[in-house]
Amino acid sequence: MTDTRERRLVDAFLAATGMVVGDYDVVEMLQTLVDDVAGIFAVDAVGILLADPQRRLEVAASTSEASAFLGLLQLEAGEGPCIESYETGRTVSVADRQEMRRRWTHFAEESERAGFASVHSIPLRSHTAVLGSMNLFRRAPGRLDDQDATAARALTDVASISILQQRSADQAARTRDQLQRALDSRIVIEQAKGFLAHTHQVDPDQAFTMLRGHARSAGRPLREVALAVVERRLAIPGPAPADAGR
Repeated sequence: MTDTRERRLVDAFLAATGMVVGDYDVVEMLQTLVDDVAGIFAVDAVGILLADPQRRLEVAASTSEASAFLGLLQLEAGEGPCIESYETGRTVSVADRQEMRRRWTHFAEESERAGFASVHSIPLRSHTAVLGSMNLFRRAPGRLDDQDATAARALTDVASISILQQRSADQAARTRDQLQRALDSRIVIEQAKGFLAHTHQVDPDQAFTMLRGHARSAGRPLREVALAVVERRLAIPGPAPADAGR
């Protein structure tokens, strides 16, 4: 690599690792990645397919309409180098149109129509899962040289780490949100119990029974009923006197 390309590659790694340790948007990260790869390596278009939680692949980023189209084409056909790379977890490198035609006829036809003669597909993977694939299209035949292929693979590894970290962070955030909602609900319920206990001169257990009984009979969430009581939007009647009806 030339000094300029080396600097651009270092900058790409710095950008990717910066996203690992900070807040970022996954789509923006992937778009930055494909733009960097297209600018650094001897390729004409780059696209990324990413699997959703149900393992359905989608086009997540691309440098051109052509690369996005070829990604969608493979998804519709259920075959192609990008699909194979994702399904096997291995790099798939196709050096020319003849090899492409032999392996995926429809993809080869559309790829040739779009002006591409070779493709290099790299899985985005961790130790335990394949997340998608990054796909490098070239108008000229031939494989990526070993140095470029290694560097491109290293960038996809960083991207995979970033995506996994984001997914873990999202899960952790959801757990924190659920815990916080539960704690907030508990506070509101305790406030409602205290209000009912004071208003009707009952103990907290009786107040909670009144609160929960009203929520069940009304078919409303307990927190919602408690909040309405606290905000004075709902008046729950007190228990009937012990001698009522005699």
